[in-house]
Amino acid sequence: MNEQTSNSSYQHSTIEEQSSYRRYSTAENTNNNDDTNKRKCPWGKILVATILIGIVTFVIIDSLTTKYISTGFQEFLTWIESNLVAGVFAFMGVYFIATVCFVPGSLLTLGSGFVFGSAVGVGYGVVLASIAVFVGASLGSIAAFLLGRYLMRDCVRRRLVKKYPVIEAIDEALQNNGLKIFLLLRLSPIVPFNAINYIAGVTGISLKDYVIALIGILPGTILYCFIGASAGGLAEAEQEVPQPVTIASIVVGLVLAFIAVFIA
Repeated sequence: MNEQTSNSSYQHSTIEEQSSYRRYSTAENTNNNDDTNKRKCPWGKILVATILIGIVTFVIIDSLTTKYISTGFQEFLTWIESNLVAGVFAFMGVYFIATVCFVPGSLLTLGSGFVFGSAVGVGYGVVLASIAVFVGASLGSIAAFLLGRYLMRDCVRRRLVKKYPVIEAIDEALQNNGLKIFLLLRLSPIVPFNAINYIAGVTGISLKDYVIALIGILPGTILYCFIGASAGGLAEAEQEVPQPVTIASIVVGLVLAFIAVFIA
């Protein structure tokens, strides 16, 4: 009897040891996998980020020195005047690339108003230019948003959102009210268009809300296209926006920016 009891105890002890060993092995493997994932270098992200940084650096240097991009835009807009149908689709593609590469699109927007306005009249020209700008800018914005989310979202969530309550609260506000906030930011002309595309990607706003909020760029797009269509020439269209319009845009932009902050 005692021998049976001893054997049962021994078997029970052996089973417990095996279970403990399995749990320990599983935990050790999980930790090893986590360490491996942490040590794994995201070469794809590094490559994409390096290319993007190189392009942005070139754009900044070129805008201060040789101005090859500005000259290229002028020649491209001149080409559109004699190739209207193909030019509309080419314009959308160029605006898409410009948006992703941080190239300021105001020259293209004003120039498109003049080019299309000269070709089909001011009224239809403004409509055509606004559609082309909106499509190109929207597609470029979505691409920039997805790039920002792919490159930085995980890092920001891990290192900032989970560690700092204030940033976590902002991220939650963008998840819940992202559509309202970004719609107001899009309506505000003082918010950098190209930068906000990438910044949105690292926040908690959903892609659906982000896309819907792009409607907010339409009023500014139509205004700039109208100014370009009303110009006396392509060189005049590419000049700065009249001072009263600039002042009004700043005032409206500040009001909308404050409303967006209040909603958040």
